[in-house]
Amino acid sequence: MNRLFGAKSTAPKPTLNSAIANVETRVEAADVKIAKLNAELTAYQQKMAKMRDGPGKTALKQKALKLLQRRKMYEAQRDQLQQQSWNMEQAGMMQDNLKNVMTTVDAMKTTNKSLKQQYGKINIDKIDRLQDEMAELMDIGNDIQESISRSYDVPEDVDEAELDAELEALGDEVELEGVGEDSAVPGFMMDEVRPPEFIDEPPEMGKVREAAR
Repeated sequence: MNRLFGAKSTAPKPTLNSAIANVETRVEAADVKIAKLNAELTAYQQKMAKMRDGPGKTALKQKALKLLQRRKMYEAQRDQLQQQSWNMEQAGMMQDNLKNVMTTVDAMKTTNKSLKQQYGKINIDKIDRLQDEMAELMDIGNDIQESISRSYDVPEDVDEAELDAELEALGDEVELEGVGEDSAVPGFMMDEVRPPEFIDEPPEMGKVREAAR
């Protein structure tokens, strides 16, 4: 059966990088052949420059033409190989970009799943209630601050004229209290013990007391 259908190949499949390397090797081989043909063409050109027209020069010219045809063939092959290499490099870049995109997508999926799990544990209603309670507490705190910082009613400003009048009145009261203390007679009895106006000299306090006995 293996002879008819062939055995299954166990060799590893070529990768894009290995294919690019293989093509680059072939391009280098074509460059070597082209350089060799250029050297031969240069030698023929130098020989023909020294020869006169004739059969010998014509024969060299035919050989040079064949070399030129071979060089063009190798150059065309090299150009095709270089184009193939460039195409595979572009495919490799696209593959790398696709890998990067897939890695980014996987990371986004993982992050999205994690965010869903985290945000799923959060109750928005509780947060709203908490915000309302905090706002209410802030209002209460402001009311308390405003209450304890409230200034009490104080008299209006007193001008200098009113101050002088108050001081003068206080001075008069002090003088009256002093008079009562020196005479040893209460202030409310001063008018009663005052001598009549028709007496020129007031009686002595000792004689008044003896007469009262």
